[in-house]
Amino acid sequence: MPSVIGLDLSLSSTGVAFPSPDGSWNTDSYQSRSTGMGRIAEIRGWFGAIVDWCPDPVVLVEGYSFSSRNSQSHALGELGGVIRMYMWDNMVPYIEVPPTSRAKFATGKGNASKNEVVSAVSARTGIVWSGKGADDECDAWVLQEMGLARLGSARHSWPAENMAALDKIEWTDAFKEER
Repeated sequence: MPSVIGLDLSLSSTGVAFPSPDGSWNTDSYQSRSTGMGRIAEIRGWFGAIVDWCPDPVVLVEGYSFSSRNSQSHALGELGGVIRMYMWDNMVPYIEVPPTSRAKFATGKGNASKNEVVSAVSARTGIVWSGKGADDECDAWVLQEMGLARLGSARHSWPAENMAALDKIEWTDAFKEER
């Protein structure tokens, strides 16, 4: 089975969820003090080190939010492009997960806010998400759990309504349906 990695890209706090060799999972977030391309290079390096550490990695990355209307949307697009190019160059398969699918998997509704996602995941799993970057780590964890659910290895039980979110994703051969 591949090492399923969840990735929630952000300029202020990128979240990642990845497996440990002992079968447990880790979440982390990266907050850079740099700006511009320096910040993007730092995030790429941090993420690359995690991917290199995981055997047979497959990444579920949250897709672009086309409703974003802030001044950082171009820079976030640059970050997304750099990370996707890193995966392409290193032959790391990745799956684009629409933000609405991530929210629906976590909460049962596609327009849920980050706070609603954290609350729903905490209520279902008992995992407490707190501190700086917690909502980004939670989003990355949800993406990872979606990949594991697709492979039939979810760590938690999810209602059919939530699982329906998996049907809206374009899966690669690395995620042949086994459920």
